[in-house]
Amino acid sequence: MKILTYTTLYPNDVQLRHGIFIEQRLRHLLAQTPVEAKVVAPVPWFPSTAQRFGGYADYARVARQERRHGIDVYHPRYPVIPKIGMTVAPALLAAASLPFIKRLIADGYDFDVIDAHYFYPDGVAAAIVAKALGKPLVITARGSDVHQIPQYALPKKMILWAAQQADQVITVCEALKEELIKLGVSESKTIHALRNGVDLQAFCPKPRAPIRQAMNLSRPTLLSVGNLIELKGHHLVIEAMQQLPDHQLLIAGGGQELQNLQALVAKLQLGDRVRFLGTLTHPQLADVYNAADALILASSREGWANVLLESMACGTPVVATKIWGTPEVVRSADAGVLIGERTADGIAQGVRQLFAHYPDRQATRHYAEGFSWDDTVAKVYAVLASVSGIQQTL
Repeated sequence: MKILTYTTLYPNDVQLRHGIFIEQRLRHLLAQTPVEAKVVAPVPWFPSTAQRFGGYADYARVARQERRHGIDVYHPRYPVIPKIGMTVAPALLAAASLPFIKRLIADGYDFDVIDAHYFYPDGVAAAIVAKALGKPLVITARGSDVHQIPQYALPKKMILWAAQQADQVITVCEALKEELIKLGVSESKTIHALRNGVDLQAFCPKPRAPIRQAMNLSRPTLLSVGNLIELKGHHLVIEAMQQLPDHQLLIAGGGQELQNLQALVAKLQLGDRVRFLGTLTHPQLADVYNAADALILASSREGWANVLLESMACGTPVVATKIWGTPEVVRSADAGVLIGERTADGIAQGVRQLFAHYPDRQATRHYAEGFSWDDTVAKVYAVLASVSGIQQTL
């Protein structure tokens, strides 16, 4: 079976962790099933690579084509129009993608099904392309595309249209499946809740003492991982440190809030206990997870937060806000603690609760082992095979 994975959320040579969870699912699918895949991951067009343009220049630096982990990945450009871009993005994305995908077919890659990720604008554009080409379509919903974007009337209508056009729909947690139905997706539409998994080889327990010594860590260590943006709640974790005087905090990630977060650390006089690590590779993250005593996830929105499973797979329990798919990840005391109040007080209370009954790290690892990619990949393969009309079995 040949599939075309379509999404603007896919890692590239400039944005290495951009949509890493989509790449991970695809890599495991290719490793475990008889599937061939190519990826079309459009990026916004921008005319200059000059650093003064910041994130916009990053788009210009992305290669037009690359090969990642043996997978051909293409990055056609599409126009983004400021201010009104959100409304017309699906149409612009589809208009830029359709000619490129037609050339792929003409060059010999006549795929059986489109595997699209993220409902808006990606899923809507994929639905336009699939209809034009007469190809089956599966769309995977991943979070804010379901619980945030539909608050806008026109995008909501387009999301519902795309869901209707899709042969089947996947969500990464039950909470998103339920939300799609609440939005108006017909209950007759087949929706599969198929969670993300964790790479148990890449994220695994390591000897902690030498890693902690190399990082000069002497106190109980908390870790906050994610893009440095407001919704990730790093600022709340920093504020919680005022109530946790015996702990230190590591923050891994990059983003637009870096200076504001550094200013907050200075204002609260926490410079000796809060450290910014920048953006880390997977091997570096695995070391930091092992060095930490707890991962703190203070997000206001998450479909399925991979960092939770990555941390647990390294034996490190978590303290996380009780939102969307997170209660489906943290279901045992061995996994960690859920907090109902997304505040600095709530985070501090959650940390104290975790350390008062700290789980055995081997038990935390064992819990994470129940979230391998194997079961999810088998079910994703079954969905893609069923809509393609190809009779294939594992």
